Amino acid sequence: MKVIIFSLVCIVFLVNNSCSSNQVLRGYKTKNVVVIVVDGPRYSETWGDTMHENIPYQWMLRSQGVFFENFLNTGETKTTPGHTSICTGVNQVIDNGGQELPHYPSIFQYWMKTHKKSASDAWIIASKDKLEVLANCESASWNGKYRPSTDCGNNGLGSGYRPDGLTTSAAIYHLGKDHPQLTLINFRNPDYAGHTGDWNAYLAGVKSTDSLVNVLVEFLNNDPFYKDRTAILITNDHGRHLDGVADGFKSHGDGCAGCRKISLLAIGPDFKAGTIASKVYDQRDIATTIAQMMHFSMPTSDGKSISELVGK
Repeated sequence: MKVIIFSLVCIVFLVNNSCSSNQVLRGYKTKNVVVIVVDGPRYSETWGDTMHENIPYQWMLRSQGVFFENFLNTGETKTTPGHTSICTGVNQVIDNGGQELPHYPSIFQYWMKTHKKSASDAWIIASKDKLEVLANCESASWNGKYRPSTDCGNNGLGSGYRPDGLTTSAAIYHLGKDHPQLTLINFRNPDYAGHTGDWNAYLAGVKSTDSLVNVLVEFLNNDPFYKDRTAILITNDHGRHLDGVADGFKSHGDGCAGCRKISLLAIGPDFKAGTIASKVYDQRDIATTIAQMMHFSMPTSDGKSISELVGK
């Protein structure tokens, strides 16, 4: 009898352990994640336009992935805070000029520590130099540790912005040379052009960035390291004021629907292509979802897993 009971206990233990292990280490086909952040277009000039004339390439790419029609920035609707929410899973009031580090560790730091990765395995590549702050955080136990490689602005923090075409070239170079498994790429153009107050320049900025997004997606879909094993998340840091709010499309930074409503298009081998998700999600959920797919814990994130992508 004791032998039978002992055997049953062992079986129960093994089954429970196996279930727990499978839940934590679910077999995703995704081995790499690339987050592309298109800086500051207004939803009404992108996915909210029924003709989609300013984002023809992303409109075509939607058939490859899941489009989220209710995706939000629920924090500060500015560039650095928006990117901070994406990378840390926490909405933070943070200096928008690159003079303050995020308070909490990012997806890069958690992933690099958990999987013992080197700096060249993770990259932040940005048209805006100030986004170099995303590579570090203020937390005493994380500050200066597990930092990804960076290529931001003309030559790092304080060097000024660079054109998106150069950022595309830099991204393809680093992706092709180092084959990082976790990458964030920032394009400045819609925001940069919008701040001029020139409507035609703003629309041209949205269109040009759309074409560069397509260039990156085509590269990833054809490179042997990334093909069929990479999740591509195309999103925004913030939108722009609605017409009639402050100075309209020229600026952003408040809680109006134009600043808060953004987009997410997720393309990857684990995602159901050609679908539309209607549940409400926000930027913080990106970090938590990446953590689940890349098998690391992110206890400081306030985000939730995006069930349409990774299941419950």
